[in-house]
Amino acid sequence: MNGYIGRARMMALAGTLAALCPAGASWAQTAPPFPELLRRARDAPRVAALDADVAQARGHAEQARARPNPSINLYGENFAGDLRTNARDQQQTTFQIDQPIELGGKRAARIAAGDAAVAAASARGVEGRSAFATELARAYAAAEIADRRIALAEDEVEEATDVLKVARALVAAGKEARLRQVQAETELHTMESDLEIAHAQRVGALARLAALAGSPTPYTGLAESLIDRVIAQPPSGPVDPRQSATVRLAMAEREAAAQAVTVQRRHATPDITAQLGVRQLRVARGPAIVAGVTIPLPVFDRNRGNIAAAQAELQGREARAAAARLEAEAGARSALALIAATDARGVAARRTLATAEEAYRLARLAYEAGKAPLSELLSARHNLGAARGVILDADIARFDARASLARLAGLSITGEPVQ
Repeated sequence: MNGYIGRARMMALAGTLAALCPAGASWAQTAPPFPELLRRARDAPRVAALDADVAQARGHAEQARARPNPSINLYGENFAGDLRTNARDQQQTTFQIDQPIELGGKRAARIAAGDAAVAAASARGVEGRSAFATELARAYAAAEIADRRIALAEDEVEEATDVLKVARALVAAGKEARLRQVQAETELHTMESDLEIAHAQRVGALARLAALAGSPTPYTGLAESLIDRVIAQPPSGPVDPRQSATVRLAMAEREAAAQAVTVQRRHATPDITAQLGVRQLRVARGPAIVAGVTIPLPVFDRNRGNIAAAQAELQGREARAAAARLEAEAGARSALALIAATDARGVAARRTLATAEEAYRLARLAYEAGKAPLSELLSARHNLGAARGVILDADIARFDARASLARLAGLSITGEPVQ
């Protein structure tokens, strides 16, 4: 266990030096401390996609303010044909402008729906950034967990090697059967394979962290222990679940759906087209003014289907908003209870580790003195490895509980507001 702590301190020191080195140094691929990494990740593809969605909604909102374009018409009459059967010199040319006029408050409803869509896109962006910050923190923690598993596996290999040396010495002295040495060798090979797997997992965890943060090259290490940092600080303060990013998004989407219903209802009102033109008669001395109005008759299409669909969408959004509130409230209570439980689990795990370390020390002394069989030593070493794993699992659970509470509070895992 002392070897594990020493290696953990060395990794933290190496990460600190990496963060302080110039950009062109060989440490440049080390992931910076998490708050700095989160700031750099503002240009990551995941975040850029959220910004693009907001920009798209703003473009649609700007277009919603546009009025219908007029149409220009040019008509010619009696300018060709059989003049023997048609009236001579009755050629007519008409220049006309048609202007659609929206009735029933369509433009105002469309503008309100566009603004509501922008608000929903912005809320979706905040919720997406909150989810991204949580996922980035968990990816950072996963890379750190991989480092810790390597340290644990190295301790296991070191201890298995020591056990094998003792077994060989006892076999050579005729105090143990050859079978005991074979058992110790098998145990060592198993630990070595576990160490190789831990190294491979570390490479994958660092590569995923780099990809998530938008780094073009994989990271080679971490600048800090995020798990220790999070566990050392107090959990996020009082959380109002109704103000969580998920609930705000659900309410914004509900408002956008309500505005969409209004748009469809207004759309059922027919629009008119005003017409104004100038007609020039060939035989007349001056032009004639023509005007008219086109009024569609809502006989077949009253937009009932679209209205019903929009109302159904609104009902769904209302149900999702209610579910989001209930889930946020339950999530806040669960996160607080889980934090207390995982803290207690961490204390108990460290007590178990102390007991396992002492048991392994005593079992090793007894085996070296020939007072205990190899099976007892291997059992004690397995218990020690399991206790170390429980410590790591307890820290992971404490980190996850705090990450869930921070997301509900609209904060990053280290306490910065997510906007």
